[in-house]
Amino acid sequence: MMRRLLLAVVLLLMAAPAFAVNPDEVLADPALEARARTLSAELRCMVCQNQSIDDSNADLAKDLRLLVRERITDGDSDEAVLNYIVSRYGEFVLLKPRVSMKTVLLWGAPVLLVLAGGLSLLVFARKRAGKPTGSKLTADEQARLSELLKK
Repeated sequence: MMRRLLLAVVLLLMAAPAFAVNPDEVLADPALEARARTLSAELRCMVCQNQSIDDSNADLAKDLRLLVRERITDGDSDEAVLNYIVSRYGEFVLLKPRVSMKTVLLWGAPVLLVLAGGLSLLVFARKRAGKPTGSKLTADEQARLSELLKK
C-alpha cells in the first residue's frame, strides 16, 4: 500500500514541469498575475484547441500568454484584453463563446429543427387519421355483410 502511494506521489511530482506557465512569464505583481491567469484560462490554444493557453505548452499559447500579460501591464481592462485578442484571432479563441445572434442560432437551430420535425409528424398523423382507409363495399359485399350480421 505504501509503495502505491509513493508511486502516485512520484508520478504527480514528475508531471509538475508540464504546467504551461513558465517562471519567466510570471508577472511580479500578484494581482496582475492573477488577472492574467484568469484571462489565460478563458482563451483557447489555437494549436491544441481543447486546452486553454494557460494549460498549453505550444509556442502560440506562450505568445498569447505573453500578449495577455503585456496588455494587462499596459493598463488594459480584462474586457479590452479579450476584445483585442478576439479581434486578431476571432471568436473561436474564446473557450466560452459570447452570447450573440450567431451563437443563439448555432445552439438554437437543433432545438428548432427537432420541434419542427415533431410538429410536422403530429400534423401528418392527424391528417392521416381523418382519412378513411380502403374502398367502399360493392353491392355483393354489402349484401353478404348484411346477411352475416343478421345471423
